[in-house]
Amino acid sequence: MRRKRHWFWNLVLLLSVALCLVALLAHSRNWKRLKADRLQVLSGIYVADLPVDGIGSLEWVARLPQMEREHGFSAWAMEKGKFVDSLRPERPVLVLVDDLRRPKIHLVYRDSLELYLNLKDSTETAALYQWLQDRIGPETTSQ
Repeated sequence: MRRKRHWFWNLVLLLSVALCLVALLAHSRNWKRLKADRLQVLSGIYVADLPVDGIGSLEWVARLPQMEREHGFSAWAMEKGKFVDSLRPERPVLVLVDDLRRPKIHLVYRDSLELYLNLKDSTETAALYQWLQDRIGPETTSQ
């Protein structure tokens, strides 16, 4: 005698797999939107919406500093999440790095948030750095 599978559990299984795939795709890369006065970056559940006039410093960094992760994940060469720097525990650090092997943009927003960011395409990251540099001025950037 063959036992009939219940359609409800099949549906739950399919929805679970679909939800996991959507979450993986949403975190697989950084999505950016540039407006005249702000930078918006979305990477899964992590969102940075920064008015350009509040950016205090902007620079290239080769490596991420040693920090403790509050939440987030690492996979292959990706690093995403919210971190705490032991030197400044009051200032959150948001890391949205698509490729740890490539240079990253480090910016400080109003001395209340640090952001490390790069995109899968290094030329796109360089163009984003240039876009930010053009809007905030050379006095806040360092090479």
